[in-house]
Amino acid sequence: MALASLKDVYLHQMQDLYSANEQALEATTALARAADDDTLIRALEDGVNGIARGLEKIAELAGEHGIDPTAEHCRGMEGLAEEARAHGIEAAYDAPAVRDAMIIAQYQRMVHYGIAGYGCLVAYANRLGLDGDAAVLQDCLDHTRSGDAHMTSIATTAVNAAAAA
Repeated sequence: MALASLKDVYLHQMQDLYSANEQALEATTALARAADDDTLIRALEDGVNGIARGLEKIAELAGEHGIDPTAEHCRGMEGLAEEARAHGIEAAYDAPAVRDAMIIAQYQRMVHYGIAGYGCLVAYANRLGLDGDAAVLQDCLDHTRSGDAHMTSIATTAVNAAAAA
């Protein structure tokens, strides 16, 4: 797709974020299976559900704009997902809490990519006067930010202390 306008950039970035979310969904599912702390496991499972809802919303918006949401492959998230697998799942740890601390770090890196993607899409939709799109994407952004804040709380109130012990 030639990117000749802000609308083209918007649609391209929507496809990129769809791909990013697909990859984050797979990686987060694996991180949840590798986690030990019950609160962390539940938060990651909530993350999986939130990512899945985001995928549905992006697919709906893409359909309304007549584009295939799967037409792009997000190399940025590909790298982040590979790092999550390497450091959160495949690496050896002496204590489960240490792995959990790493899982949180890897998950939050992926989430921050999603926050950036949703934030850009909201800004583009607002500039283009796509108020309905902007509202849907803002809701996704708000949920993503909320999940990130919850993960930070888990890290700072329990997991990091257990990993430091």
